[in-house]
This record gives sequence, C-alpha cells and structure tokens, in this order.
Amino acid sequence: MNHHQEHWGRPRSDIYGPYNAAIHNAGPHARTQQPSITGTSVIALKYDNGVMLAADNLASYGSLARFTDQERLIKVGRETIVGISGDVSDLQYIEELLERLIIEDEYEHDGHHLRAPHVYEYLSRVFYNRRSKLDPLWNAVLVAGKNDDGSAFLAYVDLLGVTFSSPSLATGYGAYLAIPLLRKLVSDQGDEKKVTESEARAAIDESMKVLFYRDARSLDKYSVAKVSLDGEVTIEKNVKCQHMSWRFAKDIRGYGTQKN
Repeated sequence: MNHHQEHWGRPRSDIYGPYNAAIHNAGPHARTQQPSITGTSVIALKYDNGVMLAADNLASYGSLARFTDQERLIKVGRETIVGISGDVSDLQYIEELLERLIIEDEYEHDGHHLRAPHVYEYLSRVFYNRRSKLDPLWNAVLVAGKNDDGSAFLAYVDLLGVTFSSPSLATGYGAYLAIPLLRKLVSDQGDEKKVTESEARAAIDESMKVLFYRDARSLDKYSVAKVSLDGEVTIEKNVKCQHMSWRFAKDIRGYGTQKN
C-alpha cells in the first residue's frame, strides 16, 4: 500500500485545478538563532558642539576576519548618524528600512524633516516589534544627531528593544573597555559642555586603539562621524590607529611557552 501524502484522497483536478505537489517540500518555519557575520563595537561621545561616533571596518565570520571594508556608520536624512554593531545582514536590512523611511518623508516637501529622536523612536519600535515576534534583529544601535531644541542627541537601542540615553555610549566589547575611558570626560549629563571637539576626538582615537589591542574581533582601520549642533554631518573614513606598540605583550605571563 502506498502511504505517501501525494496519493491520499484529494479534490478532483478537473474541478479544483491541478494538485500542487510542491506543498510537501516545504520545511518548517525557522528563525535565525544567532548572527553569522558580525561587526563589533560602536562608540560615541557628546561634546560641546555635537556628537562624535566611531566604528571599525571589520566584519567577522566567527573568528575569521572576513571583510575589512564594512562601513557601519550610516548617514540617515540630513543630520543623523546611525552606528550599528552585530549581524551584518540585519545591518543591511536596517539600512534599507531607514532609506525607505527617508524617501517617504521627503515626498511631502513640507519643510520638515526627520531628526535623530524621530529615527530613534522608529528604530526602537522596529526592534521591539521583531523581538515580540521572537525573530529579533541581532544588532545594537547608536543614534546620534540633534534634538528638536537644537541640543545634541545620543541614544541606544538593542535587539530586545532596550532603550536609554547617555552622554557616552558604546556597544559590544566597547561597553566594557571604551566606556570607562569616555567617562573620564563625560560621566554625567551636562559634562559634555566642558569637552572640546579636539578632546573628544582624542578620547575616541584612544578608545579605538585600546579596542584594537584587546578585542580579537576588531581592526585598526575605522570610521569617525561627527554631527555638529549647526547640522553639519561629516564622516571620515579609513582612519588608522596611530602609534601602535605591542611592547606590553612581553610582560604578559601564563600563555604559550613563556616562563616566569
């Protein structure tokens, strides 16, 4: 006896049309359980005239440094920068969502445009919606730009829909290594008024160098973005860590063939 599903009793083809046997080849519906190609930390800092962000250009396939030219700082609209760490395919999906959002907004030609808080609210809803469907976007995102009142804006949202704001933020490994360095300049709201652009840039460069030393999934080539309070947005690409030195490595004990 033939027990295959295709040969069970079914509606007549001359009445309901030909039977589609392809339905038996459909597999179960699955969700992505973990990211595959990922980018590491994004760091950001407020200063007296805006916000500064940095992210390296590496996309890792597990422990393999697979792509060394992946840009993870995205300009959105006229005066907003979005920095994304985590899964690169989800990064590309988010970039497409934001592009559609800006195109739709610009259709109106009403003199208004989306600012950083609007982009941030949109992303927070997208991330929480996907989390609620048990199909999260495997990313953590920093949004930087200007508030409606002209002040600097910097906020965070992750794959669980968790949102918060601070004068200094970082994702990935940077949350452990870069944040203490950045908080030497800005540890509380209002401290950014005392920090100049050159001091902020020095702290960003130093943090990216430390991350290259200590984060096995980072690169010594990175991009730096700046959003000033007058609305100017600049992105400097292919910045290299300067004055690199591995002399400290000779003092590390407990690994390899080194002896005390």
